[in-house]
Amino acid sequence: MIRTFLVAVFLLFFFIISLILWPIELLIGKFNRHARDIGCLRLVQWALRGVLFLSGVKTTIIGLENIPKDEPVLFIGNHHGFYDIIITYPLMQRPTGFVAKKSMNNVPFIRIWMKLLYCLFLDRDNMKEGLKTILTGIEYIKQGISIVIFPEGTRNQNDGVGPFHAGSFKFAEKTGCKIIPMVQNNTEAIFENQIPRIKSRHTVLEFGEPIDISSFPKEERKNISNYTWQVISRIYEKNKSLV
Repeated sequence: MIRTFLVAVFLLFFFIISLILWPIELLIGKFNRHARDIGCLRLVQWALRGVLFLSGVKTTIIGLENIPKDEPVLFIGNHHGFYDIIITYPLMQRPTGFVAKKSMNNVPFIRIWMKLLYCLFLDRDNMKEGLKTILTGIEYIKQGISIVIFPEGTRNQNDGVGPFHAGSFKFAEKTGCKIIPMVQNNTEAIFENQIPRIKSRHTVLEFGEPIDISSFPKEERKNISNYTWQVISRIYEKNKSLV
């Protein structure tokens, strides 16, 4: 339980620091939004790296060069554990928001940072609200902000990759941004397999080659969800041996 205790203390420390930094970042944003965005991104990345260090997580990273540096993208990932975002977010080079379930908007401390980082809160049970969230994400991408989404909709408690919600791909379909497959193995072993204990574990993260929807014939674009699922499933099965 020592790692769980250390992570909890570190997060408490970050919360205290946040009480000072939130007003500063908001003030900076009134004069220079880009500076605020980068400041918030780097600060949260620093905090997540601290969590990974205290958790003893070691990750083999493959394909980092597949992420374009000069354009926003849609990251499509498989989802097995809470650490999926903690592992991937420190690697983002540009402002990036991720799509979270609506209930995350009810967590006072976390939701402030999430909103500053352009995260979206998706209500899958309300079609009208879900559409508004997607439209907001589309505008973010047009502004140069990348989006991360887990199309399985929730953490998959089984081996493999669960079915994808096709609506998750609207962000790319409506903006023309590239899709980056983001595949992780063994993240559930850090926390989910022995809640509430955090265990030191080795994970694998691979960013697949960009998928450009515009390169697909028009009649095939409606199958982009299934195509991406197949790509992610192949990478997931391939990397099992690396854990």
